[in-house]
Amino acid sequence: MHTRIKDGNFCKVIGGTHAGKSGIVRDVQISKSGNITITVVQDDGERFKTLAKNVVVTKNRTRKA
Repeated sequence: MHTRIKDGNFCKVIGGTHAGKSGIVRDVQISKSGNITITVVQDDGERFKTLAKNVVVTKNRTRKA
């Protein structure tokens, strides 16, 4: 599921602390331990980091921020 996450995709968080929030994927990183982390930017500009396994891409096309 997280292999399709790319910078600019619109996603919804389905797990973790930020479950229920959605926004645009930014800054996809792989940690030293191998976890994929992303920054999600909400429509109001608020940013938060989460693990890629906690999100699903809700739109395959990318949106401009």
